[in-house]
Amino acid sequence: MRNTRALAVAGAAVAALGLSAPAAVAWETPSNITALPSVIAPGGQLTITVDGCRSGGTATSNAFSPTRLSPVGGGKGNEGDRGGAGSGTARGTAVINSNARPGPYDITVDCGGRTMTKPQAFTVIGGVRGGIGGSTTTGATPTDVAIGGGLVAAAVVGGGVFWMRRRAERRI
Repeated sequence: MRNTRALAVAGAAVAALGLSAPAAVAWETPSNITALPSVIAPGGQLTITVDGCRSGGTATSNAFSPTRLSPVGGGKGNEGDRGGAGSGTARGTAVINSNARPGPYDITVDCGGRTMTKPQAFTVIGGVRGGIGGSTTTGATPTDVAIGGGLVAAAVVGGGVFWMRRRAERRI
């Protein structure tokens, strides 16, 4: 019985040590790069959050200029032990270039000489020319006007024929 208890205590100690080691390493290197929103239009603001970047750093991508990441400061507040001063989290805001092509983009973060890349961290979507008839810029073509005019004329003639038939039925 004593051997079983000793073995259980030793196993629990090894498990606790094994689970804490990766957490200790995570604070020294950038990890968990988050980009919000994950789908954005050109000219939009992208918030980048990086765990394991205590002193801040720089985020780069082909879709925006290099952006400074600042350590998240302040007291613990509502974040408990996860945030606040010394939490190892850095955050920055990037503005997507107005000429960024639609598609997925990577983000590379440099924190004190250590780098990490998150592939396809966010996606840039294409814009729509709204308010001027969708994709046309010149308005209706002569063909469009002719088709529309023909449909209106057909509706007038059809309405007239219907009205005349109804009028003829009442006389009988």
